[in-house]
Amino acid sequence: MSFDYFYGPDDAEQYSFYRIPKRLITGEEFQDTSTEAKLLHGLMLDRLQLSIKNRWFDVLNRVYIIYTVEDIMDDLHCGNQKACKLLSELENKTGLIKRKRQGLGKPSLIYVLKFSVILTCRPR
Repeated sequence: MSFDYFYGPDDAEQYSFYRIPKRLITGEEFQDTSTEAKLLHGLMLDRLQLSIKNRWFDVLNRVYIIYTVEDIMDDLHCGNQKACKLLSELENKTGLIKRKRQGLGKPSLIYVLKFSVILTCRPR
């Protein structure tokens, strides 16, 4: 496989990008978070924008995403066990997401949490 060089500003703007917050990479509180979990968080942030556009809000006006294990497996080219492990890492180890099970075979709602603000009390 052979690739070409970039030849100026127009070439550099041709790609779409996923955004991963710098603090997620450099912050001490995330130093034990796997790179794959950080990448998955970036994918979730991208889906968050689509959820906002589609007006996916719960009764408390909190935006949520739907990102099934199967979708994660497809996006990250990994198996079920790895996808579940990454979701668990983001939820239980780092606290970057919260999942709400819907039951009846429906996918869980995933809330991507803002880590730029630390809550000192529980929201109502």
